[in-house]
Amino acid sequence: MAVQHETELYLPIKDFFARQGYDIKSEVRHCDLVGLRAGDTEPLIVEIKKTFNLPLLLQGVERLKLSSNVYVAVERNRAKKGAHNQRWGELTDLCRRLGLGLLTVTLYKTKSPFIEILCEPIHSSAPARQPRKGSRKQRLLKELAERSGDYNLGGSTGVPLITAYREKALRIANAFGEQETLSPRQLRDLTGIGTAADILQNNYYRWFERVSRGRYRLTSAGRQALIDYAHVLQPVDAIESSEHQS
Repeated sequence: MAVQHETELYLPIKDFFARQGYDIKSEVRHCDLVGLRAGDTEPLIVEIKKTFNLPLLLQGVERLKLSSNVYVAVERNRAKKGAHNQRWGELTDLCRRLGLGLLTVTLYKTKSPFIEILCEPIHSSAPARQPRKGSRKQRLLKELAERSGDYNLGGSTGVPLITAYREKALRIANAFGEQETLSPRQLRDLTGIGTAADILQNNYYRWFERVSRGRYRLTSAGRQALIDYAHVLQPVDAIESSEHQS
């Protein structure tokens, strides 16, 4: 069966690497899939396309600036005739020369997807260095660490992404509870988000309204966001509830 959207390949790939101990998140700073294992310094990055093409290859090479553990992933439809089905050896050799890993996903109607690693990324033999503060790699790792769960689908386009920033804004909105207005300090203390004041002032999503000096309230858009993104807040509420019980 042929895939219609890249997102159909994401979950099989996520499951494959999750079984290897990776904590996986999707759409992290423009990367389709990012993962990290305990003790690893190089994040796993996978870029996904329905078919192997030049944009995918260029994307993979660009991601090598962030990590040496980069794969490109495509569907392998054994029923489909075409040049790519005849030239996997050449494509594998090309990826290997560039230092990229290559994996394929075969989907079936009646059995589980099959992931095949055609070549592994070529990791540098030099000792891994800590990423520089503010570097692209450091920002990638920070975004990965600050997300509470995987709420996106790798390969998604045209849909709002659940980023660490959006999660923080949601937690601040949720902290209002039954209170009409609260101060930035109160919201900081309730959520543990040190940048609460900045998020309120920047008001990127138009969820907050300043009603007087040092006092904010939720807008109708903010109240709607709590409904639309209730699935994001549920894990956070569960953690806070268990902490209060203990």
